[in-house]
Amino acid sequence: MARRDSDAPEDGESSGRHGGTTGGLSAAELIARARADSSGAPARPGRAARRATEQAEAVAERVEAVVDEPTVRRHLAVVDAPVPMSAVAPAGVSKSRAGRNLPAAIGVGLGLGALILLTVFLYRPSFVILLSVAAAVGVYEMVTAISTVEARPPLVPLLAGGVAMDAAAWFRGPDGLVGALLLTTLGLIAWRLADGASGYLPDVASATLVALYVPFLAGFAALLAHPDDGAARIVIFVLAVVGSDTGGYIAGVLIGRHPMAPMVSPKKSWEGFGGSILLSSACGMLMMVFCFHHEWWKGAIFGVAIAVTATLGDLGESMVKRDLGLKDMGKLLPGHGGIMDRLDSLLPCAPVAYLLLAAFLR
Repeated sequence: MARRDSDAPEDGESSGRHGGTTGGLSAAELIARARADSSGAPARPGRAARRATEQAEAVAERVEAVVDEPTVRRHLAVVDAPVPMSAVAPAGVSKSRAGRNLPAAIGVGLGLGALILLTVFLYRPSFVILLSVAAAVGVYEMVTAISTVEARPPLVPLLAGGVAMDAAAWFRGPDGLVGALLLTTLGLIAWRLADGASGYLPDVASATLVALYVPFLAGFAALLAHPDDGAARIVIFVLAVVGSDTGGYIAGVLIGRHPMAPMVSPKKSWEGFGGSILLSSACGMLMMVFCFHHEWWKGAIFGVAIAVTATLGDLGESMVKRDLGLKDMGKLLPGHGGIMDRLDSLLPCAPVAYLLLAAFLR
């Protein structure tokens, strides 16, 4: 029977698979609209809008970097639009040029360093427990942050798989770590099947990214701690990363003039990167000569590799935070942000440190 004119879709509409009209929208757009309507969340802005927001944030952070004290008025001449004085830090909070609460940051950093030293020197398996707890908190922060956009990575299999990866790294070595990662990925795929097809791909993809980024990379720290000289290996690893962060911070504050990646991290400069390499290399050389009794150049290579990797890790997490519209991944650590704001340099450096020390300390 011929279709009646009254049943035909109007201009700009097309018929859906089940007889409805789609209003000219593609299947992907219909799924995105349905998910936004069901969650009540606004649609994610387009790439152009997000880029404009990133540019505005970069300008604002560049202005904030020139303020030495909360009472100093901002130099508005360096920006196109004035910055409201309400953005200045509250009275009584001491911030550095890098925007941190410096006393709190130093105190928390020293406390975390002392906790790491206690676990690796008193009872090394307790370091793996500490590592698993930190990775679990990092996974939770990442899942919470990613859930502000359209992806919804499943938390339970990520937490279970994270603990399994760190334990497998300690008891079974690199093969156990890789095997646990594969099983975790399969578990994520199976777990997510129960929630239906809508959003399946971004959910599984983001969950796999979290599994790789946090517990898998953390597993290399467990591999570092496992040999008989594991405590010293953890110390040179952490000391080189801290040296990179500290050297970059000092050089950036004192002589930083040329931004390295202004669209990603306006406060990170090439001068600061040079300071990272110098202090990280010095830490590596001292540890390699006096603790491992090896050639100094091995420590220099180790320090340079750690400084480069730590900087890339910091920039990578900054890119993720900008894409998600976040300043920090959490608020657990005063002066630092969340656990992931401290692990951003340590995590990518762990496999680099493991591979280099395995080659140098034969």
